[in-house]
Amino acid sequence: MERLAGRILGGIASPKDISALRNSLRQLPALLQLLESARAQRLKQLERDTDPLADLLETIEETLSEEIPAAVKDGGLIRAGVDPVLDEARELSTNGKNWLLRYEAEQKEASGISSLKVRFNKVFGSYIEVSKANVHLVPGEYVRKQTLVNAERYFTPELKEYEEKIQSAESVILERETAHFDWLRGILTDNGNRISTTAKKIAELDVFSALAELAREKNYCRPQLNRSKGLAIQSGRHPVIEDLMGEGYFIPNDIHMDATNRNFLLITGPNMAGKSTVMRQVALIGLMAQVGSFVPAESATIGVIDRIFTRVGASDNLSRGQSTFMVEMTETANILEKATSRSLVILDEIGRGTSTFDGLSIAWAVVEHIHTSLRCRTLFATHYHELTRLADTLDRVENHHIAVREHRDEIIFLHKLVPGGTNRSYGIQVGRLAGLPTPVVDRAKVILRKLETEPKAHGLSYSPSAQPPQS
Repeated sequence: MERLAGRILGGIASPKDISALRNSLRQLPALLQLLESARAQRLKQLERDTDPLADLLETIEETLSEEIPAAVKDGGLIRAGVDPVLDEARELSTNGKNWLLRYEAEQKEASGISSLKVRFNKVFGSYIEVSKANVHLVPGEYVRKQTLVNAERYFTPELKEYEEKIQSAESVILERETAHFDWLRGILTDNGNRISTTAKKIAELDVFSALAELAREKNYCRPQLNRSKGLAIQSGRHPVIEDLMGEGYFIPNDIHMDATNRNFLLITGPNMAGKSTVMRQVALIGLMAQVGSFVPAESATIGVIDRIFTRVGASDNLSRGQSTFMVEMTETANILEKATSRSLVILDEIGRGTSTFDGLSIAWAVVEHIHTSLRCRTLFATHYHELTRLADTLDRVENHHIAVREHRDEIIFLHKLVPGGTNRSYGIQVGRLAGLPTPVVDRAKVILRKLETEPKAHGLSYSPSAQPPQS
C-alpha cells in the first residue's frame, strides 16, 4: 500500500495499481476486526487509529470493472452501468462481430460465392474478401479496396457505414473511459495522504505479525530491557545460522557481562570453532531486542545499547588507496572515537594485517583503551594468546575460549564458549582440513615445533607486559 500510495500521490497510478489498492482495501475490515480482541496497547491503538478508507473502496468498487486491462486504451476498465453513453458504445462495438457474421451470410446468399469472407481489422478496416477464382461472380455494387496474390478485397456503402459506426464507438469508449479513470485517480490523489497514513499503520502491524510468527515458530524468548550496562544471554543462538542448519543442530551459548566485574570478554580459540558466530549472535540479539522482537535464547536481559560497533572480516578499498590493514585501522579508529559506555563493541582479529609485533602491540593497546577509557561491553576475538594475560591486570577483562577436542592429531569443534583462555590456534590442523598438501602440512609441523622450542634463535620471543614495548 505504501508503494501504491506513492504512485497515487505522484499522479502516475495505472489501472492495475488502483485495482491492487482495491484488493488491499478489501482486506482491511477483516484485519481490523481481528485487532478488536488484541490485548497489547499498541495493537489496540492501531485498531482505533487506522482509517479503513471505506468511502474510497466504495468509490473504486462502483467505478472499476473486476477484470482490469493493463492500460486505459485497451478498454473494459469502467464498470457497466456507470455511464449510459459508454454502455451504448460498448454494445455497438461488442455486437459488431455478430453483425459481420450476419452480413457475411447475406452476401454469400446474394452473390452465390460460398467462400466469401467479411472481416474487420484495425489496419484495413472492414472488407469483403473474394478468391481470384470467384472474382467473376462479384456483384456490381462492390468497390475494389485491395488486391492480394490470391484474392481481392472489396467494400460496399453499407459496410463502409458500419465501419464508421464502429470507429466512432471505439473513440467514444476510449474518451469516456479515460475521463472516468482520470476522475477516479483525482479522487484518490486528493486522499493520497489518508492512504499513505493507513499504509504506514498496516506496515507497522505487518512487522509485528512477522516478528510474532518468527518468535512462535523458532521458540524465541521475550527479552528484558533495563537501564543497566549489563548483558546476560542464556542459551543464545544465531538466528540466521540456526535457520540454515535446521532445528536442533545449532549449539547455543551463554554470555554474561556486567559493568562492575566483567564487561570485556577476550575470546580465543581456533579458526572455524565459532568465535565470530558467538560474537555476531550477541550483536543480533541485542539489536532484535531493541527493535521490539523476541530473541533466539532461553532468556535475555539487556541494558539499553546506544550503538553497536563491529570490526569484522577483511576487506580493502583500493580505489581510495586503502589496503586491508588501513581499512581495519580506520574502522577501529572510528569505534574508539565514537563508542560510549552504553555501546556494544564487536572486534574480530585486531592487528592481523601487519607484522606480529606491530599487530600484537596495537591489539594490546586497543584492549587497554576500551577497558580503561570507554568501559563499554566488548567481545574481542584474537589469535594473539599473549593478550590473555591482560585478565590478570585489568579487572573487567575475562578470558573465554571456544572449546575443541583433540583426537589423534585431529581436532573436533565443540562450538561451545567456555571460561578461560587458550594458547593454541590449531592453524595447521585447520589448514589440513582446508586441503593443504600433506608435504606442506608436515613441514609446517616441523617448523612450528622448532619455533616453539627455540623461539629466541628465530627472533620470535615476545613476552608482553602491562606496558607494551616502545617502537
